[in-house]
Amino acid sequence: MSQMTATPLKKKKGISYAKWGYIFIAPFFIVYAIFSLYPLLSTFYYSLFEHYRSGLKVIGPYFVGLENYKALFTGGDLLKYAGNTFVIWIMGFIPQIIVSMLLAAWFTDLRLRIRAQGFFKTVIYMPNLIMATAFAMLFFTLFSIGGPMNDILIDLHIISQPIDFFARTGTTRGLIAAMNFLMWYGNTTILVMAGIMGIDPSLFEAAEIDGATSGQAFRKITLPLMRPILIYVMITSMIGGIQMFDVPQILTNGKGAPNATSTTLVMFLNNHLFSKNYGMGGALSVILFIISAALSVIVFFAFNYQSDKKGGN
Repeated sequence: MSQMTATPLKKKKGISYAKWGYIFIAPFFIVYAIFSLYPLLSTFYYSLFEHYRSGLKVIGPYFVGLENYKALFTGGDLLKYAGNTFVIWIMGFIPQIIVSMLLAAWFTDLRLRIRAQGFFKTVIYMPNLIMATAFAMLFFTLFSIGGPMNDILIDLHIISQPIDFFARTGTTRGLIAAMNFLMWYGNTTILVMAGIMGIDPSLFEAAEIDGATSGQAFRKITLPLMRPILIYVMITSMIGGIQMFDVPQILTNGKGAPNATSTTLVMFLNNHLFSKNYGMGGALSVILFIISAALSVIVFFAFNYQSDKKGGN
């Protein structure tokens, strides 16, 4: 018998698709590393140095450790401007969330059968598309001493002489808050509507059969189930409030008038960068980043908590 030599069959090498996944996501990480990660790390690095301009003379950079952070917290200005930012944000956020909730409940109520919903939704979202600079210039013109608002109030005999709205703390903050409200309540309404439309309609049908009123259904069903969306709206709005800059900067000509009572944290940061105090500006940037990151973590865990709670039930 002749022996047959068996030639082992070669296995075909499988195609690895994993490397293509890395190739496709590589551009994002490259762009992120160049334009986000590197500037973030360099900002933290320069915040540890004394580096500013005194006249035509450049001082530093000299390594000072955490002295810039210490100076920010002991100077008192940081807490003052943080308080300004919080007050202006809360003045705009409270009416924003109330109006958005009412509009969202109105638009999503099938019993009302509202016509031309698309038109109304477009109208309330339109201010969000207008540049903040243009909006600020509009408000500055309307509420200036010789502006139309003063003329209307005088013609109605509400006031006898023009009011300088930008010379009073309450009116200046109120105008900034009103602009933020008008610019963002449409976006918040869309988010709240999405949350309401995601609720199982059978819950409302069961509540209606049990004799629950619209207000009771809203308090007992809509609000509890919308808690994740409301937390998201509140935290993202707060982060936006921390980053508030363009509206008060233009409306007060960068001075935060009157007496810096409308100066926000980012305006405070811009003053350091304008005066070439890079070390102090870097330290303030890092503080704002930490605050924003902490708020983002709160949102993440709040959503996870709600998901785990639903899964446990």
